[in-house]
Amino acid sequence: MPQERPGLGTGWGDDVASNVSYTSFQRASNRPAAVESIYYNDKEGIKAMTKSWSYSGKGLQKAANGMVEWGVKGGWGYLKNQHSGGRRFVTGSKGKNYSLVVKNLTKSRLELVMSVDGLDVLDGKPASTKKRGYIIQPGKTLVVKGFRKSEDAVAAFKFASVNSSYTNLSGKGTRNVGVIGMAVFTQKGIDPWKYGAGEIRDRKNARAFAEAPQYRAR
Repeated sequence: MPQERPGLGTGWGDDVASNVSYTSFQRASNRPAAVESIYYNDKEGIKAMTKSWSYSGKGLQKAANGMVEWGVKGGWGYLKNQHSGGRRFVTGSKGKNYSLVVKNLTKSRLELVMSVDGLDVLDGKPASTKKRGYIIQPGKTLVVKGFRKSEDAVAAFKFASVNSSYTNLSGKGTRNVGVIGMAVFTQKGIDPWKYGAGEIRDRKNARAFAEAPQYRAR
């Protein structure tokens, strides 16, 4: 008998109320502006995957060239972040629910296509950047609590054994177990940084009576 893969996957948890509606959004490009990943496993698995790491306790961390902050939230707060080999890792606990949190730092709407274990969070099928995603308003925070079942509910993300993961039980295999993905799309015709933090800072620091230079070139 083949040995079960060690570590964690994401199971199909209990129903959680989560309402969603529809809106129009035209992408600036068919290619995402940025693609980001967070890898997860249990403590032993993380240790095996990372020979050395730098630890960062901040739950939400900037990504997608500063357009968003995102992280993984458990029952008592954000999961601890570790960085190794250019990748970001979080440590989960079997049987515990978790959610994905994303904050839009720009002044325009963004579209987020998100995946867990290689499956799209909106339909539970193989993920692709060609699929549509959640729309997040400027300055707002999106919380994704599970795989969407209907317009009113999701099945909670729940850390489980690899054999008990949704991707395995649904017959899609376990090749992509342990990774959370996010593709960020900007809106056509809108510059997300038109009134970003840098522009606002420069405007606020403008001086009505700047000191004249001591010397002038001729």
